[in-house]
Formats: sequence, structure tokens, C-alpha cells
Amino acid sequence: MCYSAQILADYRKYVRMFGAHMSLREFAQLYFERAEGSKAKIPKGMDDAFLNPTSEEEREIKALIDEFNAQQTSKFEQDLFKQRKRLADAERTLQTKVTKAATESQRIATDKIAWTLGKLEDIQRAEPQPRDSRIFPGHYAPVMVMEDGQRVIKPMRYQCRIAGRPAAFDDKYPGTYMARIDNLEGFWKPLFGCSHGILVASAFYENVSRAKMEGRELAENEKDENVILEFRPNPAHDMLVACLWSRWSAPGEPDLLSFAAITDEPPPEIAAAGHDRCIIPIKSENIDAWLNPDASDLAALYAILDDRDRPYYEHRLAA
Repeated sequence: MCYSAQILADYRKYVRMFGAHMSLREFAQLYFERAEGSKAKIPKGMDDAFLNPTSEEEREIKALIDEFNAQQTSKFEQDLFKQRKRLADAERTLQTKVTKAATESQRIATDKIAWTLGKLEDIQRAEPQPRDSRIFPGHYAPVMVMEDGQRVIKPMRYQCRIAGRPAAFDDKYPGTYMARIDNLEGFWKPLFGCSHGILVASAFYENVSRAKMEGRELAENEKDENVILEFRPNPAHDMLVACLWSRWSAPGEPDLLSFAAITDEPPPEIAAAGHDRCIIPIKSENIDAWLNPDASDLAALYAILDDRDRPYYEHRLAA
């Protein structure tokens, strides 16, 4: 929890909604690292926020995005050529003799061609799609924090690596995109009361058991099935998801900004749908108090989390 989220990816909307400033330097650094070969996963919605740059810094970021897209286009076109050749070879073999190897090669090549064409289409596509702003653990998202008394938007990875921990922390604790409220003074003690952020999201997605979703016991010898549910607040609105974040540094390594969403026990409608956690969206009047935490008054921070936005969450099977 939260396995995936539909986020507000366009930093300009943060600026309009919250009077926030953008940390262009850190966005530029992230895009530079990606263009240089880092494995940073940035949703297309974040890239598209720079389609029409209005400053020299934004133009530099747009150039880095264009450079990366050109690299990706070249790579995908080479992969497409290889898979089309593989498909043609398999089909020639199948014309004379049906073999398991050729049949499997045909299937794999067909699937990879379709996947690659989809990736190329996404790079070239200007029309936004909902999936452009959907993040998963390991993806980057704009997160609002407080810096020098101002609300600031920074790009952060959705899986938190606490400062001072080794890089292997990511593999040892793969679930650190979620910070349980009952562990804020335990595992998350270095950040709770010190480094708070807000992620704006309109929906979240969870893996649940089909049997639990349907409110029934498994039949004898029946295997359960995993399904992905989409949860949206009713009435629909952007949720201000309470987060913890950290700046990780190490000699010879670029700084890593990363965050985790705070979660709690689910409301009845989410529990009935088969899931056992829920994000905590705070109220808009508590934004500044949350972003300016006082480590000596944790009770006030818990009070903000308790005085949360409590919409009714409707669910459906995710597309």
C-alpha cells in the first residue's frame, strides 16, 4: 500500500494550487542523470510538463528530455528490427515444419513487437493519457515540501531510502514506499517530525484477493486470484497524501530524494473490498503545519493525521 497511484504530475498545477515554487535545479539534475544513463523512472506526465518551456532553465530540461527520448527511440527501433527479423525467421520455419521452438519464438517476437510499438507511440504522442501520471514504487513524482519558509516542489523517488543507510537498503526493505502510522516512531523515527511532504493524488491502486473482494471463502481446491482495484474518493477530488521524505547522500554518488506515503488501517469500504491499508490524505488547512513539523510535539502531528480527509472510496477493477 499504495501499490500504485494516479498523481498530479504537472508541477505547474502545484504552483497554481498551492503557491509553491519549483526546485528547477533538482529537476534539471534528475533529467541530466537520466540522459546520462541512470535508471530513473519518470512518468510521461512529468516530462510533458516541460513541453512548452518558459525560462532558460526549463528549456535546458526540455533539451534533456528530448535527448533521452531520442536515445530511447533509437534503442526501440533497433529492438523492433531484431524482433521483426526473429518473427520472419520463425514464420519461415513454421511454413515447412511446426516446431515448439519456432512457435514460441513467433509468440515472443509478436508480443515484443507490439510492446515496442506501444513505447514508440508513447514517445511521439502529445495527447495525454491517464497512465502518463500513474506511478509505481521506484517511479519519480513531484512532492511538495517546505524550504526556507516556502512551499517547494521537488522530484522524488517513490521508495524511501533513509539518509545514512547503505544503497542496499532498497533491496533489503523493498516496501519502503509505505510508512505505517504505527511505526512512525520506530523504523521511520529519523524522518517523522523532521522531513514531511505531500503528494497530490486522485486515485490509488491495490492488489487484492478476488475471493476477499467478493466476500467469500475459497471453494475446495480453488486457487485464489489476484486482482488490481482502483480506489477513488467520492466526491472526486485531489487528495493531499501525507508523506515522509529523505535526502540520501554518499561519496561519489548523486543525491537521492525519495519518499514514502503514510498509511493506516482502512475505512470499512476498503476493508470490505479486500485490502488492509489506506493512505492518509490530510486537510488543506493543515498543509503548512504538516510541512513544518515540530519534533518536540509529535502529538500535534498525530492530530493532523487523525483529523484527515475522510472521503468514501469507491472501487472498481483497474483497466
